Amino acid sequence: MVDPYAWIEESLATIHRAAWHRSVRTLADRPGAIITLDGQRLINFGSNDYLGLAGDERLMQAAIAAIKTYGTGSTGSRLITGHREVHRQLEQAIAQLKQTEDALVFSSGYLANLGVVNALVGSRDLVLADQYNHASLKAGASLSRATVLEYRHSDSDHLCRLLAQQRDRYRRCLIATDGIFSMDGDLCPLPEILACAEQFQCMVLVDEAHATGVLGATGAGAVEHFACSARALIQVGTLSKALGSLGGYVAGSAALIDFLRNRASSWIYTTGLSPADTAAALAAIALLHQEPERRTQLWHNVTWLKQQLTAHYSLLPSESPIVCLPVDRPETVLSLHQSLQTAGVFVPGIRPPTVPTSRLRITLMATHTPAHLQALVQALKQATLN
Repeated sequence: MVDPYAWIEESLATIHRAAWHRSVRTLADRPGAIITLDGQRLINFGSNDYLGLAGDERLMQAAIAAIKTYGTGSTGSRLITGHREVHRQLEQAIAQLKQTEDALVFSSGYLANLGVVNALVGSRDLVLADQYNHASLKAGASLSRATVLEYRHSDSDHLCRLLAQQRDRYRRCLIATDGIFSMDGDLCPLPEILACAEQFQCMVLVDEAHATGVLGATGAGAVEHFACSARALIQVGTLSKALGSLGGYVAGSAALIDFLRNRASSWIYTTGLSPADTAAALAAIALLHQEPERRTQLWHNVTWLKQQLTAHYSLLPSESPIVCLPVDRPETVLSLHQSLQTAGVFVPGIRPPTVPTSRLRITLMATHTPAHLQALVQALKQATLN
């Protein structure tokens, strides 16, 4: 008898040999600048909680109040039994933040990208995607049955050349890009992308997952940062990073949102976002408006750390709170990660296949203190000298 599952053990062995194996680790307390990971107290430079809101008492109280009013679960699709007034309040708050006509909340950012891309394009259409896009955008494009072509990372000239060669062969075209690229920290060239889109009659989708709450005069994201809020485009993002909750959204024209309510399968056939998560995200958006000093402090931390590190290391280009130190081999990045942890600092080592080349990925928070940042710099010096 041939075991039909034997290949799994063989594949796992290959993953181990390549130093690509991963496993979960237990976080014991609230999110924050200091965490307890597997029983060890560490300064946390591995979180996407950029504004430090995931452990904020006001978000927790908003979630508790929503549970007391609506219960713990939405119980079904929002088109059947799962819709609550707090869902609509959150969508209106997102639309106001994004300066769009309307918004739609999904149960995760991943589901938002899957649903939106699949609803907008099909087998007669073309998707042009940045080669470094998030996995959820890649999955959505693949599942859509559209022809998918990748353009070189942030290369708008290459994008325009592909459009000149390919656009007239397809009914519709969607250009998809991250706003901030999550594993590098750099920004997409949005004005140039929009110029290409207008020339060739294309839709544009920007994934604002790592930009919402971080970039722009009001924290609305990369679209606001580039002064493109009045332009015709689609903004997708998550509530789980700077907004400290869970869920995803799409923001755009009223017609787009109404269409997605009727055609986005990952919204139609999924239980609505829990009341607690919805209320927490709504509270986070309110704090984003009320406490702009959080964003100011975040960028102060980013500027200080980059000044310290660029004197000693070659960093990947970044215009965000994501700061990456390239490392030559997966084994080396794991060793550096462990050395930093021994020194009391948590910095994830990111390896293929998540990224093409290994790197230490540092993410900064508004709640990091000068002492936290100094400890990171010192630990990096010791780890790279040993």
